[in-house]
Amino acid sequence: MAKIVSILLLALLAISMLATTVLAANGKHHHAKKYGPGSLKPSQCLPQCTRRCSKTQYHKPCMFFCQKCCNKCLCVPPGTYGNKAVCPCYNNWKTKEGGPKCP
Repeated sequence: MAKIVSILLLALLAISMLATTVLAANGKHHHAKKYGPGSLKPSQCLPQCTRRCSKTQYHKPCMFFCQKCCNKCLCVPPGTYGNKAVCPCYNNWKTKEGGPKCP
């Protein structure tokens, strides 16, 4: 009886590890698709820019430039700051002075 219980527990452990691995792999794929180049439709720019600009004290200019960049690149990086490498177009668009155009 103890042998059966231990085999059953071992099987449950293996199944939970497999499920965790599958969920983690799906999460990575979903994250890349959610934030990669061309991952948005123009209608999704406003909510994504609202999220991106939510913690800045310069909300209006952030929203203006974020929406401009989003409409061109169809991508907004995750988080409220940084992470621009996820969206190369968003990251590489520069001002005349050479500074970043996109927040």
